[in-house]
Amino acid sequence: MTDKETDSNSTSAKYRSVDVIGVRVELPSNQPIVLLKEQTGVRYLPIWVGAVEATAIAFAQQQVKPPRPLTHDLIKNVIDELGTQLNTVYITEIKDGVFYAQLNFENGSKVSARPSDAIALALRSGAPILANQDLLSEAGIEIPDQAEDEVEKFKEFLDQIKPEDFAG
Repeated sequence: MTDKETDSNSTSAKYRSVDVIGVRVELPSNQPIVLLKEQTGVRYLPIWVGAVEATAIAFAQQQVKPPRPLTHDLIKNVIDELGTQLNTVYITEIKDGVFYAQLNFENGSKVSARPSDAIALALRSGAPILANQDLLSEAGIEIPDQAEDEVEKFKEFLDQIKPEDFAG
């Protein structure tokens, strides 16, 4: 095994795959959040995002194609034209209430990003999103199985909202 393979395996061991449950507006602050859930666990990770980023994430989830490309569509197009691919997105840490993420490309390049932008780009690219296990332990919220009804209600709520609901 090469050093790069060892580094890659040890890095991926620190991360858990997460799904994007959706975006919603947190009341009473009217602050949008994106909710991630670990695929093989009961922890959810709420990340507060801006209205524009919430709209970009909602558009990607609903496969809405705007008449002109949004910033995240443009970035995906640039990546495609440069002949590379977004392999994974890592949600890496939280410092002083601010979340951080990293874009990992097939050519080995790594780029720091805001989680909202990284998530919007991952959804457009089909790249998996992984959250640091320490971050999930620190900022994740456990929702046990008996609370699944609440999660289903939240999903129903997400199905009823439109990206325009996030417009300032």
